[in-house]
Amino acid sequence: MTELADDALKAGGFGTASEHLRSTLSWHFDPATGSPFWLRTAKDLGFDPLTDITEIADLRRFPDLSGELRTVPAEDLIPRGAVVGDFEVFESGGTVGAPKRVVDGTARSKNVEWVSRVLADHGFPRQGHWLHAGPTGPHVVGRTVRHLAQLRDSLCFTLDFDPRWVKRLIGSGRTELAAEYREYLLDQMELVATTQNISVLFITPPMLEAVCARPALYDRLAQSLKAILWAGTSISPESLHQIEETFFPDARIAAIYGNTLMGIAPQRPKEAGDEHACVFRPYFPQSVVELLDPENGGPVEYGERGQVLVHQLSRDMFLPNVLERDTAIRVRPAKGDDIDGLADIAPLRTKGAPAAIEGVY
Repeated sequence: MTELADDALKAGGFGTASEHLRSTLSWHFDPATGSPFWLRTAKDLGFDPLTDITEIADLRRFPDLSGELRTVPAEDLIPRGAVVGDFEVFESGGTVGAPKRVVDGTARSKNVEWVSRVLADHGFPRQGHWLHAGPTGPHVVGRTVRHLAQLRDSLCFTLDFDPRWVKRLIGSGRTELAAEYREYLLDQMELVATTQNISVLFITPPMLEAVCARPALYDRLAQSLKAILWAGTSISPESLHQIEETFFPDARIAAIYGNTLMGIAPQRPKEAGDEHACVFRPYFPQSVVELLDPENGGPVEYGERGQVLVHQLSRDMFLPNVLERDTAIRVRPAKGDDIDGLADIAPLRTKGAPAAIEGVY
């Protein structure tokens, strides 16, 4: 097992994947510790999660109940064995419908601590100021980036950034207003960047491309940045190459893939022979990711594109068999690892797939 995989297991205190699965199920389906949501749902499953689910593949027996996260009372998601005051509520971006809500106590923090170690492998600096040009508010990414900055002995500056407003503008054809909002975000960035020495920038690809088109802001950041962490929307290999080699050749550049339901999968350090510019590695076994053929539901082969299926297995929240609107290419594990990588993330484009508006995030 590589250091990347070993660090993930150590960071979460997981033990083996099978041990973690048994522990997670025992916690969530014990009447003394489980959440009202799962204890209520278990009665209608048609199987016993404590005896019939013995390996990761068995999680496919659960229905995808993620749609219920749009309306279920948040307190029903918190395990009875946990302390309510330790939890926060976060919402998804609402890319393909009303936002879904999740609860989190410590699970995401463990994920973030591991990501910080992966960023160190990428050469990200310690200390210095971070600028988070992304959502905060109900979105977990805001807390995630601030936590990353704190772990790396840094201050973090943030913006007023509302991706839902931009998606509404684009969805209703008001593209001029969406462009005006993007300029407003750039104005906020410029106010920070011209008064503070920003070392690390968290940003989305559309916003990063907009930065490069604004000379004064680009010049300032090109001089100060030591690292860029991008996430949120897809980016073409050609655009990423231009960002890395032309616009910010002196900065360390890495990415994270994830969402409110699955957690964070950081870009693994590049290896000789990698066919993809960016390969993501999930936080296994807390986040289990499979890539499925959208036509037959079976696993795709290495090098093929499949639809993302997520199982979230933490003591804070159990959420199996969630079929996402994203697709990715299945990549062989890094040398010495046993966890598949994900590359070239893109929205699902099959017939009948829900329309996805990426906007600025």
